[in-house]
Amino acid sequence: MKETITLLLRTALDALRAEGALPVAGRDDNIQVEAARDRAHGDYASNLALTLAKSAGMNPRELAERLVKALPDANAVSKVEIAGPGFINFFVNAGAAGEVIFDILEAGDDYGRNNDGGGQKVQVEFVSANPTGPLHVGHGRGAAVGDSLCRLLAANGYSVTREFYYNDAGAQIDNLTLSVAARLKGIEPNDPAWPKDGYRGEYIQDVAHAYMQGETVSADDRRVTAAADPEDMAAIRAFAVAWLRHEQDLDLRAFGVEFDIFYLESSLYESARVEATVEQLIDGGHTYEADGALWLRTTDFGDDKDRVMRKREGGYTYFLPDVAYHLDKWQRGFTTVINEQGADHHSTVTRVRAGLQALEAGIPAGWPEYVLHQMVLVTRSGEEVKLSKRAGDYVTLRDLIDEVGRDATRYFLVSRAATSQMTFDIDLARSQSSDNPVYYAQYAHARVCSVEAKAAAEGKPFDADSAANALHRLEDQREKELLNRLGRWPEVVKRAASGREPHQIAQYLQELASDFHSYYNAVRVMVDEDELRNVRLALGMAVRQVMRNGLDLLGVCAPREM
Repeated sequence: MKETITLLLRTALDALRAEGALPVAGRDDNIQVEAARDRAHGDYASNLALTLAKSAGMNPRELAERLVKALPDANAVSKVEIAGPGFINFFVNAGAAGEVIFDILEAGDDYGRNNDGGGQKVQVEFVSANPTGPLHVGHGRGAAVGDSLCRLLAANGYSVTREFYYNDAGAQIDNLTLSVAARLKGIEPNDPAWPKDGYRGEYIQDVAHAYMQGETVSADDRRVTAAADPEDMAAIRAFAVAWLRHEQDLDLRAFGVEFDIFYLESSLYESARVEATVEQLIDGGHTYEADGALWLRTTDFGDDKDRVMRKREGGYTYFLPDVAYHLDKWQRGFTTVINEQGADHHSTVTRVRAGLQALEAGIPAGWPEYVLHQMVLVTRSGEEVKLSKRAGDYVTLRDLIDEVGRDATRYFLVSRAATSQMTFDIDLARSQSSDNPVYYAQYAHARVCSVEAKAAAEGKPFDADSAANALHRLEDQREKELLNRLGRWPEVVKRAASGREPHQIAQYLQELASDFHSYYNAVRVMVDEDELRNVRLALGMAVRQVMRNGLDLLGVCAPREM
C-alpha cells in the first residue's frame, strides 16, 4: 500500500511539472510516505508538499492542495485530507488494504524477501573467538547478531559468506599451552607454580585428560591426535587449540550457527602473508624505525598516533596480522565486508583501516564496516551471575542454552541494538508469560495454528475464495492496524539489512504480536458466518506467515503448539 500511495504522488508530481507548476530541473523524487501516527488522521501520511514548497515557490498547504487535485483516482484510497501546514493524509480502502493478505499467503516464506543485493558478494566475520576457552555470553551475542545479519542480507538478495577468524597464534595460545602443561604435571590453579597468566577453568583439566588419553579431535577439516607426551610442548599446543576449536564448534552448532570459512591466524604466517604485508608497507614509504621498533604512520590516515608494527624484541603487534588478513579478504573479491565484534575492538578499527590505506591496494577509505556489540550482564533473581564452573570466571554460551534454550537465548541477545548494553534476565527468559518477548512472539504464531486446527476439526476449513470476497469486511480498527503492520514488513526487512540492525526485526515482531494478541482477545474469529470467519482466518494466517518469516531471520523456530 505504501508503494501504491508513493506511485499516486509521483503521478501527481509529474502532472504538475507538465503543467509548469513545478520546476523539472533538479527534481527531487524522494517521496516519503509513512504510516500515520494517529489513525484518526488516516492510515498513511506524506510531507511531500513541505519538502518541495520552497523549490515550487508556493506555500506548503497551497502545494498540498494542488497535489491532491492532481492525484489520479484509485480504488485503494477512500479519502485524502490535508492537515496542519501541508501534510497529506491518506485513508485506505479496507478491501484494497486487505489485498496484502493474499500477497503474503501467495509469497509464503518469500514474503519480505527481495533482490536488492543482486547477488553481490558480502562477507560477514563474526564470533572469531580465541581458541583458549569455551564461548562466553559476549561471543553468544556476536553469534546471534552476526548470524541474523547474514540471514537478513541473504533475504535482501546478497550472496553471503560467513567467516570465523581464529587467533591461534600469540601470547594467549602460549598461556593456554602452559596451563595444560601445568595440569599434566598435577599443578592446580591455586598452586604458586601455576602459570602467571594461565587459564583456570575446569576445561583445562578436560584438555589435559584428553591429551593423555591419546584422543583424536577434529576441527574443521583438520584432525589432531594427542601425543600423550607431557613434555612435548608443540604437541600440547596443537592438541589444546584443536580440542577447544572443536568444543566451540559444538557450542555454535547447539546455537544453530554455521560458518562457510574458518580462517586461522597461523596460516598468515605459514603463507608469509604477514611478511609480505610488512614489505608492502615499507615499500610504500609509510613506515619508519624508532627506538628499535618498526612503526607505521597511521596518523597519515586519521589515527591519533603512529603504531608499532614490529616490536623491539621481535615479533609483530596484533594489528599487523589483522591488516594482512583483511588484505586477503579484499583480494578474495569481498568489496563489502562487515566485522561483527565486541566493543573492546573499537580501538582497532582506525588502525586496521589506516594499515589498509597505507597498502595503497585500491581499498576504499572506511573499509571494512564494523558492527560492535556492547557487553551483556546476566542476572538471576535480580543478582548478577558471574561465574561458570566449567569456564572458571565467566558465563558461557552453553550455560545460557542449557538454562533457557536456544530460541530464548538467540532472541534475547539480538533483541536490543548491538550498540546498547543489555541485561539477560534468566528468570524472564524461562517464563511463559507475555513479559517474555520470545514467548510472546512464538505464542502469536502458535495461536493462529491453533485456530486453523480448530476450524478444520469443526469441519470449517479455510476457504480462500470466500475470504477473497470479504476483504472489505475487515473494518475493525484493530484489523486495519494489523493490515498496515503486515504491509510494512518488506520495508522493515530492507531497512534492517541496510542499517545492519537485526534488532529491528525483533522490535517489529513484538509490535506485530502485540497487535495480534489484542485483536484476538477482542474479536471473535470462529463466527458462524462463512465469509467473515474465512476473512478473519486469512488475516490470522497472514500474521502467522510473517511471524514465521521474521523468527526465521533471527534463527528462532516458529512452534505450532505451546
